[in-house]
Parts: sequence; C-alpha cells; structure tokens
Amino acid sequence: MRASIISAIIGVILIIVVLWAAFETLVLARRVTRQTHLTRYFYRATWLPWSALVRSTLSGRHRENLLSIYGPVSLLLLLSFWACILIFGFGLLFWGSGLATTRADQGVSLGTALYFGGTTFFTLGLGDERPITPFARLLTVVEAGVGFGFLAMVIGYLPALSQSFSKREVNISLLDARAGSPPTAAEMLRRYNDEYGMVSIRELLRDWELWSAELLESHLSYPMLAYFRSQHDNQSWLSALTSILDVSALVMVGLEGACTRQAQLTFAIARHAVVDLSLVFRLRPRNPEQDRLPPEELANLRATLLAAGLRPQAGAAVDRQLAELRQMYEPYLHSLSHYFYLSLPPWISQTTLPDNWQGSPWDRGMKVESRL
Repeated sequence: MRASIISAIIGVILIIVVLWAAFETLVLARRVTRQTHLTRYFYRATWLPWSALVRSTLSGRHRENLLSIYGPVSLLLLLSFWACILIFGFGLLFWGSGLATTRADQGVSLGTALYFGGTTFFTLGLGDERPITPFARLLTVVEAGVGFGFLAMVIGYLPALSQSFSKREVNISLLDARAGSPPTAAEMLRRYNDEYGMVSIRELLRDWELWSAELLESHLSYPMLAYFRSQHDNQSWLSALTSILDVSALVMVGLEGACTRQAQLTFAIARHAVVDLSLVFRLRPRNPEQDRLPPEELANLRATLLAAGLRPQAGAAVDRQLAELRQMYEPYLHSLSHYFYLSLPPWISQTTLPDNWQGSPWDRGMKVESRL
C-alpha cells in the first residue's frame, strides 16, 4: 500500500514537472531566468558529451557537420523525452492508484500500467485494456487530453522555431558580401565606405540594431535556436554579433564623420543580447587567453581603415576607451564561443580566400574578382 502511494506521488510530480517545463519552454517564453531546469539539464547532458565526442574523433568539415546536426535532432529528442516522462508518470499514477481493467479487475502490473498509459497518451484506443473504475476512467480522459494538447503544442510551435531560425540566417547570409567570410569589422567598414560615405555606415548600424533586437527576442524565447548552426562553416550568429559589436565600438571611439549616436544604440542592444544569452546558458564571462586586438594589430587596423579612405582617431585616450568597450562584451563572447564551439572572427581578415558567394564546387579553378 505504501509503495503504491509513493509511486502515485512520484507520477504526479513527474507529470507536473514535465508539463511546466514544456509550458515554460514553448509557451511562457521571453524570460531570461527560468525556474524549471529540466530542459536546461537535458541540453547540458546531451550537448556536452556529444560535442566532446565529435571534437575528439573528427576534425574539419566532418566535425562541423556533426555539430550542426545536434540542433534539430536535440529538439526532436527533447519532445520525445517529455513524452516518455509523461507516459511513465501516468503509468506510475495508474499503477499506484490501483488501475483495474476489464482483463484484471483487481489491479494490473507496472508493465501493463505503463502500456496502458502509452496507448492512452497517444490516443490509440486499442481496446485490449479498458478501465472500469470511475477514477481510472477519469484519469484516462485526463491523460488523453494531455496527450492531444501536447501534440497540438508541438505542431503549433515547430513552425515558429523554424521561422525564427530562417529569419536569423537570412541576415547572416547577407553579411557575406558586406563583411567577408568570416565577417570582420575592418572589411565591413571598408566595403561600406562608398560614395554615400557615413550615410551607408549609419544605415548598416541601424539595420543590425534591429537584427540584434530580433536575435535577443527569439533566442531568449527559444534558447535551443542557439544550437542551430549556419550553412557555412565560416558563418554563425555569434560571428555576426561579434562583428557588429566591433564596428560599433570602433565608430564610438572615433571615426571621423561617423554616426556616434547610432553606433551607441547598436552597441547597447547587441551587448544586451550577448549578456542575456550568457545568462540563459549559465556561462560566466571569461577573458580570452589571447588578445583579439593587440597593439600591433590595432595599428594594422588603423592603417587598413586609412587605406580605405576612412579617418580613425588615435591616441592613448582612444585606445583606453576602446579597451573599456571591448571589456564590456568580449568576455561574454568568449564564453559563448567556448561553449558552442563557434569561432570568433578577427578584427582584420587573416585570409585571402574569396567570399562564400564567389566560389562553388564546380569552379574551384576559377577566380571571381570582387567588385565590392
């Protein structure tokens, strides 16, 4: 009797925990801190061993391909994980409450209770086991309703997740021709320094202010989207966010004729996204082991901008202000990069390889001249 009561209580707890986790993950979104940790534990328990296994056994493109599989597969596994726990919880509740069916009016075994819970959850209606007591019938109706609602919730929110991912990737693809592959701050400013001058850079920062806000909203609502990787190895949502922060910081510390106010607004929302995402995944900021912009690289950056017709300011005060701005976001970027195994782009392009749009598998021997 005591074991039956305990199993019924455990079943009720499991059902409540899973339903709240599903509600909080898919319905009650847009919260930085969440009380239920079931979904977070699931991703921690699957992502860390999966990424460690892939990194230790593969390299290059094969490793990136397997890492990219994790995002969509993990979502399917999460839904299956929730369904299995709900079935197990209802099975314990049926068994603990003394489920009686037409085939065993004095109670059934745990295996039969789990089987009955599974067929009821998926509303199969096989009829080989049918409840005969009022409580068992009520519980059967409740589980069938939960199963039907769970399926409807999954069908309703999967398109929303897909749409958010596609919208993020459209802008990342556009960044290829605007900032290189991978995108860099120096290349972005160079390519936008056209006949319209700083007007183009102002529009760039405004557009990416909106993109950063959309990224913040979608990835706080559905953190699993952060595990979805871009189509190309040298592109990612993290590298795009890093480049925007780098450009905003450069404009803020002094780029003659530039729109400082718009750079401040873009920097604010992009930094907000970085910090909140670090909080969602419980990642403490950590300084990189190697400086992304040492003094000699900073001098090269200024020389590159000068050669492109831009006029960056220099001096000890400017260098100090730039260092302070970088300290506001680079530790968070480094933590996200280490967790997701996404490379951070440099400030200046370190490669002479063409952009993604300039090549294809069928014309490897052809060189496409860039006019950007």
